[in-house]
Amino acid sequence: MSALVATAETPAQRRIALLGVGTVGRALIERLDALDDPRLRLGLLANSRRRLPVHGQTLPRDWAQSLAQGEAHDGSGLLPDLQPGDIVVDATASAELAAWHPRWLRQGLHVVSANKLGLGGPLLRQHEIRALAGEGRHYGDAATVGAGLPLIRTLRELRAGGDRIGAVVGVLSGTLAWLFDGYDGSEPFSARVRAAVAQGFAEPDPRVDLSGEDVRRKLLILARTAGYPLEHSEVRVDSLLTPAIIAAAPDRLDAALGELDAPLAERAARTARDGRVLRYVARFDAAGARIGLEALAADDPLAVGRGCDNRVAIWSTRYRDRPLQIQGPGAGAEVTAAALLDDLLRIVA
Repeated sequence: MSALVATAETPAQRRIALLGVGTVGRALIERLDALDDPRLRLGLLANSRRRLPVHGQTLPRDWAQSLAQGEAHDGSGLLPDLQPGDIVVDATASAELAAWHPRWLRQGLHVVSANKLGLGGPLLRQHEIRALAGEGRHYGDAATVGAGLPLIRTLRELRAGGDRIGAVVGVLSGTLAWLFDGYDGSEPFSARVRAAVAQGFAEPDPRVDLSGEDVRRKLLILARTAGYPLEHSEVRVDSLLTPAIIAAAPDRLDAALGELDAPLAERAARTARDGRVLRYVARFDAAGARIGLEALAADDPLAVGRGCDNRVAIWSTRYRDRPLQIQGPGAGAEVTAAALLDDLLRIVA
């Protein structure tokens, strides 16, 4: 592995604590290695059980094995080795770590996050983060929605230019986009879910995606960025899960997923007869926020994407008659890691 840092410390060099070394974390490590930027140094790797301080100028080639044998920790966000100006990258989905985001900022640390529970958790936490970011502290959020698509940045820049956001409508889950792309009820929906898990498009427990909770967090981040201070309870979510699937033990989940097949097949067939397609859509406007399965015209902008694409339409005073549309890959370790790296580079620019 090539050096991740320069051969000598420089005032501009930042140490990075990478929390979460799953697919996204590993992809970020590879990008940092390929970039070989002397301003960025990996100083700590951690998963939920172990941590590996990196004391040298390069990351060991066997870092995964070394981490597995690293020092145990309590899973908290306590990072005593970091100094003001260093960077915490949260590549987890941990609620416990998301609660640490404001604390890290108070310590003078920069935070770069793919964890939606920072800005998409309690509204008070979002307010704290926004109030603390600035004055030399950066909070990078590009990877929290759309896997790096310029959604948050676009909303922020529109508002900074005096625009008022009237509504945002989108397909915000790459997993659910993939599941409903081409789905017409001719095959069991549960088989598509199993395929999504096997190919890495869905979480190992697909209820995380099928519940709509991940989409709710993304919608909250977009709505709050657009100037709508919504709380979790103010977003109506029509989950795809049945009570039996929710209650199923892990070893019974696969069988329970079969409950989705008949009702979704019937709905897909009825939708197809009307010349429409099913998509899992999130939307907010002045009337409220809601998430659920909708029957869209086949040429609707939200229906024309393929695979894991996210599609978002933004109406504002500037885009009153025809919305601004953003589309692209909304899931995947590589694009998410690229968004994290973009935020890291903004810090050292």
